[in-house]
Amino acid sequence: MVTIKDVAQVCGVSPSTVSRVIADNPRISNATKKKVRKVMKELGYHPNISARNLVAKSTNALGVIMPSSTSKALQNPFFPEVLRGIGSAIHHMKYSMSLSTGDTEDEIFEEVKRMVYGSYVDGVILLYSRANDPVTTFLRERDFPFVIIGKPYEYENEITYVDNDNIRAGKEITEHLIHNGHERIAFIGGSTDLFVTVDREKGYSLALKEAGITSNEQYKVHTEFVRSGGEEAVASLFSLNNPPTGIVVSDDLISLGVTNMLRQSSYEVPKDISLVSFNNVYLAELTQPPLTTVDIQIYELGIQSARALIEKTMNKNEPTKRIIIPHKIVYRESVGKIK
Repeated sequence: MVTIKDVAQVCGVSPSTVSRVIADNPRISNATKKKVRKVMKELGYHPNISARNLVAKSTNALGVIMPSSTSKALQNPFFPEVLRGIGSAIHHMKYSMSLSTGDTEDEIFEEVKRMVYGSYVDGVILLYSRANDPVTTFLRERDFPFVIIGKPYEYENEITYVDNDNIRAGKEITEHLIHNGHERIAFIGGSTDLFVTVDREKGYSLALKEAGITSNEQYKVHTEFVRSGGEEAVASLFSLNNPPTGIVVSDDLISLGVTNMLRQSSYEVPKDISLVSFNNVYLAELTQPPLTTVDIQIYELGIQSARALIEKTMNKNEPTKRIIIPHKIVYRESVGKIK
C-alpha cells in the first residue's frame, strides 16, 4: 500500500509538504502542487479522508433529505435535477453527498439523527418545507447547520432557505389563463402540508380575486406529487356539473397524469381544456401538446442551497440568508383561448 512517505520520497519533499498539497494549502507553490499530484496519480496514492476529517473535525460531506421515500420521490424529475445542482456545487468544493433512504417519515427522522449524532455529515439540506416537521425542529434544537429548499413554516428569519416566489409565480401562470378568456379555472396541488403547494395556491386565488372571478372550492383538489394523483384529480373535477375550462397544476409530474386522464376521457388539450403547470422538467416539453409551465430553475435551486450550506459549515457565524431564485413562464401549446 502506497503511503504519504512514499510520495514524499519520490518527490524529494517532506511528508508534511505532501500533506499540505492534499489540503490545498495556499503557502505551497503551484509548481510543487502539480509535481506532488502527478506523483500521487502515478503511484496510485489516495489520501485517507477519514483520518484527515477526524483531525479537522469535519467530514466534508452533506446530508440531503428527501420529502418521502427515495424511490417514491425520485419518480418526480424535480428531485434528480435538484440533486444534479447540489452535486455540481459540492463536487466543485470537494464535498460528498449522503442521501436519505428512509421509506417513512419516522425512518427518515431516525436517519437524520444518525447523521448528526454519528458526525457523518457537516450539514443537511432539506428538499422540502413541511408543517410540524420533526427533522427541522431537531436540527434547530441541536443548532446543526442546515438549509431548506422552500420557505420555512416557522422561524423564517432564523433559517437559511432557497426558494422561488411561488405566490407570484402562481398568480402569473393563472393570469395567463385569465388573459385567454378562462373564468372556470381549477387548481390541482400537492399536500397542503407542503409550503410550495400553499404558496402556489395563494397566487392562484389572488389572480382570481383581482380579476373579479369568484373562487369555487370544488375546483381545488389536493393529491400526491405523482402521476396517479393527477388522474384521480381529473376524475373528481370532471364529475362536476360545471367542469373547469382551465387547470393550474402545481407540478409537471401531476400534469402527466392529468393529460393522460383527459386523453382517456376524450378531452383534447387545448381544444377542450387548457392546462398550465410548474417546474419545467424535461417531460413538460415532451408531452402532447407541449406544456406551458413555470420554469423555477431547479438546477440553480440545488447549486445555491449547497453553496449556502457549505458557507454555514465553514463559518458558524454566517448570517441567515433568504435566497430567491427567479422564475419565468415558458409558453408552449397547452393553452387555448375561450371565444
